[in-house]
Amino acid sequence: MDLPPGAIEFFDPKLRQAGPLRAAGKVDLVTGSLGEIRVKGHAKVLMEADCDRCLDPARLPLDSDFELYYRPVSEGYGEETAIDQSEAEMGFYEGDGIELNDVLREYILLSLPMQRLCGDTCKGICPHCGQNRNHIQCQCQGEAVDDRWAALRQLK
Repeated sequence: MDLPPGAIEFFDPKLRQAGPLRAAGKVDLVTGSLGEIRVKGHAKVLMEADCDRCLDPARLPLDSDFELYYRPVSEGYGEETAIDQSEAEMGFYEGDGIELNDVLREYILLSLPMQRLCGDTCKGICPHCGQNRNHIQCQCQGEAVDDRWAALRQLK
């Protein structure tokens, strides 16, 4: 299955699909369970987000296998209740089944790094002048001083 950019809504204006999403896999109804679904497959996509340090585009390639489990919402499942360790990685669905685009969205969002950076050496934005330090070597000097500690500096 190939999905062009925009086919899946990620609900984050800073996150964009920069290339086609290629996904292949298999969906099974787990035997011996009451409606539990297993989705196993492989996804490959290039995502793009605003860098958390400098706001330039950060390319986030994703190419890996996944295995997700879903259980129908019934008899208290899916409500705000305490769950055991086996249910910690379980998703829930309502109705007759799950939407595959929703499964792919969930997997992609869970696979992206928490801190999205354009590179490991990103210098970020200067807190004084606001320039992107990756593009311009600003002449700002000095460290931000926390005035809450000024009284302690006077004790000598």
